[in-house]
Order: sequence, then structure tokens, then C-alpha cells
Amino acid sequence: MAYGVNNVSILGNLTRDPELRFTPNGTPVAAFGIAANRRYQDKQSGEWVDDPSFFNVSVWFKLAENCAESLSKGDRVLVSGRLNQRSWETKDGQKRSTVEVVADVVAPSLEFASCKINRNAKDSSSYQASESEEEVDFTDEDIPF
Repeated sequence: MAYGVNNVSILGNLTRDPELRFTPNGTPVAAFGIAANRRYQDKQSGEWVDDPSFFNVSVWFKLAENCAESLSKGDRVLVSGRLNQRSWETKDGQKRSTVEVVADVVAPSLEFASCKINRNAKDSSSYQASESEEEVDFTDEDIPF
């Protein structure tokens, strides 16, 4: 039996600096936005038209800290992960929901820039490599955004 497929990859520019926060149990989570632009030529006018799409992205664990330390508004990145829908109720009882990308990989684009990779020191008291490969176990109340 097949389960659903939920993979997304987006190349775009950060619309805001990553905001790093921590869940009540101390797990780092960062959020930022990216804009991916689709450019096409209008057949009638011949003009080039920009059609941006905007996405909210969240990252967890050491990836969250690295994104907060390394990225800033305007940086071009490749984000790979899955779509996640969150729902909540406002103080006045209205139901809200949003769809965001929960990224497993965030990489700088070297199309128009260069970078130097600085490896993190391995710390046994910090996050284990296997944590980033596991399914993130959280509830909507754990997300501090």
C-alpha cells in the first residue's frame, strides 16, 4: 500500500532573516520566508512578467541554528523538505490554518555568490546526527511562532 508523497524543493531568495526560537523543551527551531520567482514572456505584449510565490519555511535542530547564523534576507537558497499544514484557533474563536515547508536541507545557491563551508564541531552532548533524520515529533503548541 502506498502512502502519500510529500516532497518539495524550492529555489528562491530569503524574504526575511531567519528567526531562531526554542520550544519549551529547548529544541531550536527557525523560521524564514523565501520568494521563488517564475518569469515568463507575455505573448500579447512581449513584456517579461515576474510572478513571485512566497513560502514560509521552518527548520529544526542544528539546521535551525546554522540557518540563523549563516543566512540573511536576500540570500539565494535551495530548500528541500515537505509541506506541513498547521491549524489553530484565535483568541476570538476563529479557525486558522497555514501551509509551510518543513525543510530537511537548506543550501546556499552558488549561482550568483560563493561561500565557505565551516563544519560544526561534533558534540556528543548536542544533537545526534540521527535526530535530523527522524520525523520531527511536535504539536502545534510546541511551535513558538
